[in-house]
Amino acid sequence: MDWSGHVAIVTGAGSGIGLGIAECFAEAGAEVVLAELNQARGRAAAGDLQRRFGKGDFIQTDVSKGSDCKAIVDYALKTYGRVDTLVNNAGVNFVKPTLEMDEADWDRVINVDLKGTFMCSRYALEAMASRRSGNIINIASVHTVATLPEAAPYAAAKGGVAALTRSLAIEFAQYGIRVNAVSPGLTDTQIWQDIQNAAESAEDARRHWFDNIPMQRVQSSREVGNVVLFLASDQSSYITGANIMTDGGMTAQLVSRARYASKPLEGKAGE
Repeated sequence: MDWSGHVAIVTGAGSGIGLGIAECFAEAGAEVVLAELNQARGRAAAGDLQRRFGKGDFIQTDVSKGSDCKAIVDYALKTYGRVDTLVNNAGVNFVKPTLEMDEADWDRVINVDLKGTFMCSRYALEAMASRRSGNIINIASVHTVATLPEAAPYAAAKGGVAALTRSLAIEFAQYGIRVNAVSPGLTDTQIWQDIQNAAESAEDARRHWFDNIPMQRVQSSREVGNVVLFLASDQSSYITGANIMTDGGMTAQLVSRARYASKPLEGKAGE
């Protein structure tokens, strides 16, 4: 696919998965608008993509504010005349016992992860519908199908993102717009580094998590970006309303590998 002239907005693009996605678009030749709350990270990311690929505009954005969501779409329209792809990646999370959470904890996650996804989509869809073409890719999570304790707001928000994806896909198919979700599992970002640092040793962390990932490794941000690029391309022209797991088999596995790998099953089927 020829990506020249293609305009993509990626939220939360200053680091991690968002940066990996933005990098994939820029390397392919698309124009990329990096929407990021942290100014230092956003400027650094956009500057790096400009140096390497000649693509990358930074717009400081708080997706929990509808006015900021509108502003990034307006910027793309004013600068490039169109929005072809919106990637809703911006998100926050924390781990905390539910009975210790307060209203502000809930609002923080819901407002960024779910409200932000809706508001950015709402303004992008308006621009896309007028051209009867476009793609929205929402970065959800494995928490859309399986979750952990002490993650209630995040699980609720990402579950909402998956449902929102389906609803928008149905509503806007008539305009030639496709809406899909990508649900990453464990990814080599700062979160993975923090998990390893918090464990007794990095090896202990890897052993624990890899027991729960059939492919026995974490993925790179670029691997998520490659799936997003596929969904934004004509090669996925009949895919809409989908939630694609990029999790190394994590959500397909019934129990931890450690529970059965060391003891082969004995006997015959039916015994």
